[in-house]
Amino acid sequence: MTLSRRNLLATTAAVAAGTTAAAASAGTAQAAPAGPGGRRLRTGFERLADGGYAPLSGQKVGIVTNPTGVTRDVRHIVDVMHADDRVNLTAVFGPEHGFRGTAQAGGSEGRYDDPATGLPVYDTYLKSGQPLADVFTASGVDTVVFDIQDVGARFYTYIWTLFDCMEAASLAGKRFVVLDRPNPVTGRAALGPVLHEEFATFVGRQPIAQAHGMTVAELALLFNGEFLTSPVPLETVTMSGWRRSEFYDAWGLPWVPPSPNMPTPECALVYSGTCLFEGTNLSEGRGTTRPFELLGAEGIDGGWAAAANELGLPGVRFREAYFAPTFSKFQGKTVGGVQLHVHDRAAFDPVRTGIALLVTAKRSWDGFAWRSDNWIDKLTGSTQVRTMIDAGADTDEVVAGWEAELAAFRRTRRQYLLYK
Repeated sequence: MTLSRRNLLATTAAVAAGTTAAAASAGTAQAAPAGPGGRRLRTGFERLADGGYAPLSGQKVGIVTNPTGVTRDVRHIVDVMHADDRVNLTAVFGPEHGFRGTAQAGGSEGRYDDPATGLPVYDTYLKSGQPLADVFTASGVDTVVFDIQDVGARFYTYIWTLFDCMEAASLAGKRFVVLDRPNPVTGRAALGPVLHEEFATFVGRQPIAQAHGMTVAELALLFNGEFLTSPVPLETVTMSGWRRSEFYDAWGLPWVPPSPNMPTPECALVYSGTCLFEGTNLSEGRGTTRPFELLGAEGIDGGWAAAANELGLPGVRFREAYFAPTFSKFQGKTVGGVQLHVHDRAAFDPVRTGIALLVTAKRSWDGFAWRSDNWIDKLTGSTQVRTMIDAGADTDEVVAGWEAELAAFRRTRRQYLLYK
């Protein structure tokens, strides 16, 4: 039998439905294990549930979430909340890839009723402004909750789902509550070019840095304070125990792929730099088991890896690699290129590394080309990176070109940081 996406949802949810009640009786989540310095990290959802869902009392609640909205013992928070009489969960809103995560990049699951809970699931993908406000109005909710794991890059679309939902909630007269989770690649610093407003798209709505170095709750405060014409009534439920310098694996939290091509925290670590290869004719590793860590194209040999290693970039080495993507660019063809191996995460700069790889790829392979639609400009936020590389600039020169606007963003960002 061919298993369709809708059948997959129904089959998976049926299993979940059989375990939800028993799981709910065990509490909202297992105790957080001690982490660095004996501290215990509690996510925004854990703190919300442990507090009896007090910020949601007396409200009809809808939640924007996806498969990453899980407890420490990997139960989905929608299942947990639906089984808990202390909260009146009445709707779910699915982003790109869908609430249950069955759709590939550029897709969603549409409108359906969740078989596990019976809750209506509304599709938010590619909706914004008044059309999205109309979805919130039609759902009948009083408060919209957001809980999705981000990966720290401006062009990862869930933060713009957050922005669009905040704007729409304001238009619809709804409250908005953000449940915080760690930035998996730390919140130490903002890196890379800042988006120019004329290049705004769904991979960058507002002028923030390419690697923003913030959590979703901090971004929500930034959006409300700097970019929304009409700020939304906003409440953030912060984490406890998290420090900005800590990577995701410091706490033993389960990693659920936020999207099909973000399988590991290691992938997230390099993504804010190597996703730039989506704007070229090289494969960014989609269709392999190491997306964004493998890069390549037909005709590339070991010269690229050698050129990249000669730069001595901190924290990373490059291996000559050959691979055959099962989908996307070069599907079924063997291509040559590099694999990134990060050996010192604290020293590694993903955005600088991404620029260095673009520079060396263009110099090492005469087949290099930008995508014909200049998608690279949407990813970097302006024409600057593309035109400088085309003019022969080296990595240091390209990076120096955005330092002034990055410094300005860092000053603005500092006002909205919630953690040390």
